[in-house]
Amino acid sequence: MIKKGIFYSTILLTVAFISSGFKPYTPQIDAGFGVDENEELQYVFPSQNNIDYVNLKVPYTGRYFIGYKEAIAHKESQGKYRRINTLGYLGKYQFGVGTLKSIGIHDSLGFLNNPKLQEKAFVTLLSKNKYELRHYIKYFEGKVVDGVKITESGILAAAHLGGTGSVKRFLNTNGERKMKDDYGTSVRTYLRDFGGFDTKAIQPVKNAQVE
Repeated sequence: MIKKGIFYSTILLTVAFISSGFKPYTPQIDAGFGVDENEELQYVFPSQNNIDYVNLKVPYTGRYFIGYKEAIAHKESQGKYRRINTLGYLGKYQFGVGTLKSIGIHDSLGFLNNPKLQEKAFVTLLSKNKYELRHYIKYFEGKVVDGVKITESGILAAAHLGGTGSVKRFLNTNGERKMKDDYGTSVRTYLRDFGGFDTKAIQPVKNAQVE
């Protein structure tokens, strides 16, 4: 019995000794990582609330060229490559058959089913219009016409809507000629809504054709 008592006593003393080497850990939180209850949390995405995304700026969109072309596409067709409107305008950027022919595209069905061709056509038309409107861009850029600050991207977007002639007439009359398309959308609206984008990389090309 004495031996068993010594054995169990030894175990208890050993456990007690080992346990005495461990102290409860109290985590120390650096004040720099704390968030005051009045501070606003900035990183809220993903979110199920659509309003959270209204002013979300995604890299390479915004005022960059990709943002410009996608904004126009959304306005024209909600970005749908196979869209045909009631007036027969085709594709993501809503080209008329005559406009397509002017940049070297004669197969409208093939155009409608070819997203890459539609993207090329959009850039080609911008190049063609930029050449035709180069003097207007140089003279009017930065000026205010009918309450709208004129920019290169706005001029090119307006030309996409109503043709270069409509843009010229609007600017030549200081905005008194209210040029509109068949759906009632005005040149002024495109000058305003698509102004301030980066279109400097678009090269002006006389009679530009899709390659």
